Amino acid sequence: MNIGEASKASRVSAKMIRYYEQIGLIPPADRTDSGYRAYTPTDIHRLHFIRRARDLGFSVAEIGGLLGLWNDQSRHSADVKRLAEQQIAELDRRMENIRKMAETLTALISSCAGDHRPDCPILDELQQPDDGCAEPEARTGAVARRARGKAAIAVESCTCTH
Repeated sequence: MNIGEASKASRVSAKMIRYYEQIGLIPPADRTDSGYRAYTPTDIHRLHFIRRARDLGFSVAEIGGLLGLWNDQSRHSADVKRLAEQQIAELDRRMENIRKMAETLTALISSCAGDHRPDCPILDELQQPDDGCAEPEARTGAVARRARGKAAIAVESCTCTH
């Protein structure tokens, strides 16, 4: 099947299929005489695996490790379980960071009159310099986040008490 059919069958976009091939997450597809990619049922099965792992928040690098374990018939299920437990811990950390951001935004919203005046405590807070918390941790998640202001980054990564 061609890349469009493979995309439809696997629910992975053609762009991502080409990317996964480029970075070696999937092997290069066979080519037809006219140069089009040709995918097999095995390729679709691998793309399903990758999509499901992405849906569970695993990074591309982590998926590479999972694929290695999937292909290794001498693997130990304990190794797979450990990776899943690490992913749960990472998801818990992210949820805690999101909860902290929501609490901060809730407090900022309650401090704002929301009237016709130009004074805005929310904007005032966002312009404040970093409060001295540790630098944000390196991102290990599957989805890159867009850049945000220092206040949001400080809230996301801060473990100190205010």
